[in-house]
Amino acid sequence: MLSRLFIQNYALIKELEITPSSQLNIITGETGAGKSIMLGAIGLLLGNRADVRVLFSEDEKCIIEADFQIGAYKLRPVFKEIDLDFSEQCTIRREISPSGKSRAFINDTPVNLETLAMVTTRLMDIHSQHDTLALGTNEFQLEIIDNYAQNQNYRETYAQAYQAYTKAENAYKKLMAEAAQARKEQDYNSFLLEELSKVNLDDIQQTDLEQELEMLENAESIKTKLNFVLSYLTNEDTAAESTIRLALTELRQLESYSPRFQQLAERTNSVLIELKDIISETAKEEEKTFLDGERIAQIKETLNLVYSLQKKHYKNSVEELIALRDELAEKVNRVLNLDEEIANLKKQKEQSYQTLLEIAEILSNSRKEVTEKIEQEVDSLLKELGMPNAHLSIQLTDIEPQASGANQIAFLFSANKGVKPDTLKNVASGGEFSRLMLCIKYILAGKTSLPTIIFDEIDTGISGEIAIKVSRMMKEMAKRHQLVVISHLPQTAANGDCHYFVYKDDTSERSVSKIKRLNEQERLHEIAQMIGGANPSQTAMQSAKELLAMY
Repeated sequence: MLSRLFIQNYALIKELEITPSSQLNIITGETGAGKSIMLGAIGLLLGNRADVRVLFSEDEKCIIEADFQIGAYKLRPVFKEIDLDFSEQCTIRREISPSGKSRAFINDTPVNLETLAMVTTRLMDIHSQHDTLALGTNEFQLEIIDNYAQNQNYRETYAQAYQAYTKAENAYKKLMAEAAQARKEQDYNSFLLEELSKVNLDDIQQTDLEQELEMLENAESIKTKLNFVLSYLTNEDTAAESTIRLALTELRQLESYSPRFQQLAERTNSVLIELKDIISETAKEEEKTFLDGERIAQIKETLNLVYSLQKKHYKNSVEELIALRDELAEKVNRVLNLDEEIANLKKQKEQSYQTLLEIAEILSNSRKEVTEKIEQEVDSLLKELGMPNAHLSIQLTDIEPQASGANQIAFLFSANKGVKPDTLKNVASGGEFSRLMLCIKYILAGKTSLPTIIFDEIDTGISGEIAIKVSRMMKEMAKRHQLVVISHLPQTAANGDCHYFVYKDDTSERSVSKIKRLNEQERLHEIAQMIGGANPSQTAMQSAKELLAMY
């Protein structure tokens, strides 16, 4: 249960702290004083998104902190699942910095919002007027049925099966779409592959071929110039070889005079050897250089084919053409193997669907077993709340599996004798809605170990004797759960074990919401004001005393 709530720098709240009773806590106050603001702050502990606009002071961080006593609620497995140390006293904290950064903590350990919600939604349940509107939705009605039937394990098993089925179905649909597209492209891809495969791309060195072609097309010019080179090097009159040989002879004759002359002779001899090698290589190149028209035509044919393929496929090299060829081969081969892959995925989809149907049937049967019990319990409670002819009819029909199960649900309601049950929005007034929702919450409270339940004006639209009965119902719920009830009804306020009053302090430059725990005299005066206005009469004071004495 909630043992302490601390709120700092949130909306109109500068700082607020309460230590609620373990049973029925009443919160009253004028409209706009800040009661709903408290719920907004508590909502942050449940994992709601934060906004810097909620900061009372833009220069300070907002802190929402709550202490819970959780030793009796079998939450140890939850803490183990999220890898947190379990303690019978649990502190939940949420902080919002002026920069907008939000942080959450469980027992001073930082957690993300998903983890925070896993814990806090097992500690608190907030029922607001919004929930009354949600009562008309299929999902909310199914939640009521499943909570009553305690179908949590079935729902989790079904959710896993549904996820497995949708995953298999999506994979099958995706492959079918790919197959359809691939088959459309199959003929064209096969044609392109055949065209690329005709050319032995793996053996083509494009750069080498281009260089060879350039030499062959310039063979005559190259041969002429090589002959000039040989002439310059070997001509008897001006031959470089003869001249160097004569120089070497003279240097040999000087070797005996100085080691330096010997070194020059050796270097000259090296030049002569290198020159001979150059002459030999040049002669070989000249000899093998000739105009080969057949080879030119062959290279041109190969290169033209390569250039054509590169232009057609917007590629810049043979390597890119090879990569394209291999990619096309993979696509063509994949189409040939698709039928087997499709058959396997179809089988997986059908098997997962069959599993889903089996689990859906178990969940559906569990729901159908409790619908009549819920109808009877709700009708009985409504009679106690002054609606003797009211009737709730729950219609559960089988449908194709959806995320929430294979059932379509409809809560049909009639508040008056002789009126056929219809959807809630068509037949229920605000007060009837509130009483119906309270009855549902009442019977669900007996099915759950949820520590703390917060009601935000669930008694709207009722008064008099019915209000007394509603407050007694809350008192009964408070024997099993801690209740925090925000109310405008004096009958509800008089029934609490602990009474808090929210008010707006306008004494400073800025309005501030504050809260105080009322003592007996303050509580009497507050209830009298709820009955008779700001200046309660003696009659109102007496009525307040009588209300307090009733409980």
